[in-house]
Amino acid sequence: MLSIVIPVYNEEGSLVQLHREICEVAATHDLEIEVIFVDDGSRDRSWEIIETLARDDTRIRAIRFRRNFGKAAALNAGFEAAQGELVMTMDADLQDNPEEIPEFLKMMETSLDVVSGWKQVRHDPWHKVFPSRCFNGMVSWLTGVKLHDHNCGMKIYRRRIFDEITLYGELHRFIPVLAAARGYTVGEKVVQHRPRTHGHSKYGFNRFLKGFLDLITVKFITGYGQRPQHLMGTFGLTSFGLGTLGLVVYAACWFFTRLLYYTGLIQDQASLFYLKDHPGTIFYVALMFLGAQLISVGIIAELFISYQNRRSKDYSIRETIALDNRTPME
Repeated sequence: MLSIVIPVYNEEGSLVQLHREICEVAATHDLEIEVIFVDDGSRDRSWEIIETLARDDTRIRAIRFRRNFGKAAALNAGFEAAQGELVMTMDADLQDNPEEIPEFLKMMETSLDVVSGWKQVRHDPWHKVFPSRCFNGMVSWLTGVKLHDHNCGMKIYRRRIFDEITLYGELHRFIPVLAAARGYTVGEKVVQHRPRTHGHSKYGFNRFLKGFLDLITVKFITGYGQRPQHLMGTFGLTSFGLGTLGLVVYAACWFFTRLLYYTGLIQDQASLFYLKDHPGTIFYVALMFLGAQLISVGIIAELFISYQNRRSKDYSIRETIALDNRTPME
């Protein structure tokens, strides 16, 4: 069964048509589906429309939040409720075309675990398209997961992925990256991007700022999630080393100027090196303290990871051979 998870936030004008199009595709291609609407605190009639649709279609399931918690929370709730082996996400604004669903399913018949949509031709203003393409290029470069459109809401996953990935904040756009870090295979499919006919976009400039901050989080999680000291310790040792080197040079200058003075090679006390006269002294001491703090933070993070790993595994098993039939070692 295919579970279709649709976050909803003030989309009263598009829900009926979206449901009709999904039903037409399911009937044409004989698909067993469930549709999970997650109302993320809508202030219009979205929930009333969902209730009406659910009375006429038993395949509809719905979740309603008390307030707006964000798209990641809505998707998380939908993933937890999903019963299908495959889970597809779609936006509720009709810009994603349900007719793409069969092609997504065909791609999942291969070895892929995630297929992400690519809005190759977009019907959005240039001031949204250009920053989005820059952002997608930066995500692909930093994470190594080469997708043209990390932000596309139309994606399909194997359900078991969400037993290993937890979403929070705005990390929903990085699910393929998080899945790839766990060893799952990720593919891409060009999808039709339809012009918006109802409602208005929920995203502004803040989306890209938050996205960049979330990218830093994802890079840290995927690259150093199980070894934070490798990152913090590297910066810490570099900072501590530079601070130590600077103070050693200053100490050498202090020592040799006094040696030359006492041996009579220099006569003027003004030529003596005084630590208090050089602002670099405070700078190098600060570098040493910063380095020590970074190393300490890395140690604390390592202790936290060690404690967490007592309760969770840091690996993902794809398959086993006769593991359930093994006999205990004597």
